[in-house]
Amino acid sequence: MSSPSTSRFSLTLVAACALCALPAFAGSQARIVRLSDVQGSVQINKNTGIGFENAFVNFPITQGTQLRTRDTGRAEIEFEDGSSMRIGPNTSVDFSTLSLADSGARISQVNLTAGIAYVNWLAKSGDEFTLNFSREKLTLDRPAHFRIDDSANLASLSVFKGDIDVDSPTGQVKVEKKKTALFDVADGDKYKVESKIEEDPLDSWDREASAYHDEYAKNQAASPYGYGLSDLNYYGAFNNIPGYGMMWQPFFTGVGWDPFMDGAWGFYPGMGYMFASAYPWGWLPYRYGNWMFLPGNGWMWQPGAWNSWTPVPHYTASTAAPIHPLVPPTGTVNTVAVGRGGTVVPTLASSRMLLNRGSAGMGIARGSLNNMKSLNHQVAKSGFTEVRPQPAFANTAPARWAAFNNGGSRGSMGGQPGRGSTGRSSSMERGSEMGHSSMGGGHAAPAASSGGHR
Repeated sequence: MSSPSTSRFSLTLVAACALCALPAFAGSQARIVRLSDVQGSVQINKNTGIGFENAFVNFPITQGTQLRTRDTGRAEIEFEDGSSMRIGPNTSVDFSTLSLADSGARISQVNLTAGIAYVNWLAKSGDEFTLNFSREKLTLDRPAHFRIDDSANLASLSVFKGDIDVDSPTGQVKVEKKKTALFDVADGDKYKVESKIEEDPLDSWDREASAYHDEYAKNQAASPYGYGLSDLNYYGAFNNIPGYGMMWQPFFTGVGWDPFMDGAWGFYPGMGYMFASAYPWGWLPYRYGNWMFLPGNGWMWQPGAWNSWTPVPHYTASTAAPIHPLVPPTGTVNTVAVGRGGTVVPTLASSRMLLNRGSAGMGIARGSLNNMKSLNHQVAKSGFTEVRPQPAFANTAPARWAAFNNGGSRGSMGGQPGRGSTGRSSSMERGSEMGHSSMGGGHAAPAASSGGHR
């Protein structure tokens, strides 16, 4: 199959989306965003009445959803335009508002109740983002990239890009690029603005993730549905198939593989069960468009139907390639795993791994392999190949691990105790705990038994 032009697909996607930038469900003001990365211990509360349960990658995030991480947990949330929010260990957030204004602008309000969060807000199409932390609030209608670190006694806002106005009990504070605002919660929210940003052990993780999206979502910036595009470009390729047009296929597929063999069914009040793919690229191909089995090519995804967000993926049945049946569970609100369920990326990558035909990218950390297309050809020829994954964007990795190994905690403002004395781990301590997590990885335990056999 010939390789497609990235720009050609970009123009097609932009044109389609520009005409169909509609709500998640037709006739509704509700929005749904993506839990795009899950590493270590991450839990989700979908308001089903069963409380927190293990979170799977590609779980939809709806209004009212809560996320929390434990000592080794990290997670990323992608919004429709490709904006992202990343949360570190021992962090809790809730998405109090995910809605559409009458103008069509997307309104997002997130509450950071504890921990550390990074936001890279692209502010496309007049979208508005509000983040509440401690007793402060910031609202964005323009691009900004920043870090919030919130504890019981001290909150800090560090701005990497853009400028941010913060509403505080003591007044409005303007925080410009490369500056940090410190809010002393124990002293009436008195604040000061420093003309520097202290490096946090998780900063390199945020930089790597941002660089990954910048690299693999090139020429996609104008699309109102930017979430998931970088993963499509990294984990697979588009090809122009005669009679079908542009089709996408993940790398490392093979005979017997089908796109619905691994994942989980998650229940959402008012929406029912939605299918979440276990594959790291598994968002857009399961929310829009249609899967088809093409003889000589295997299962491929045809982009389209951008105005119809679907909770259950669409596919064209084929007698030549039976699939795991897409039948939502009944009589329960528990999450039900399918096949291998929703896999969790280990916090630390293994020094070597085997890429097998039929793995379809599962187990490969974002950006850890730089020659995916070439490796795909090797696997297609021999059935497997051994690789040595490198830390994504390795030029920043040594600083990260050095910071983890050094340990310690940051100082505090105005003689207040350091964060480690608050009873909750400091950001430096969170990094140290994450750095010593198991390298074996594994799967999140499902809340119920498997939804069927492959």
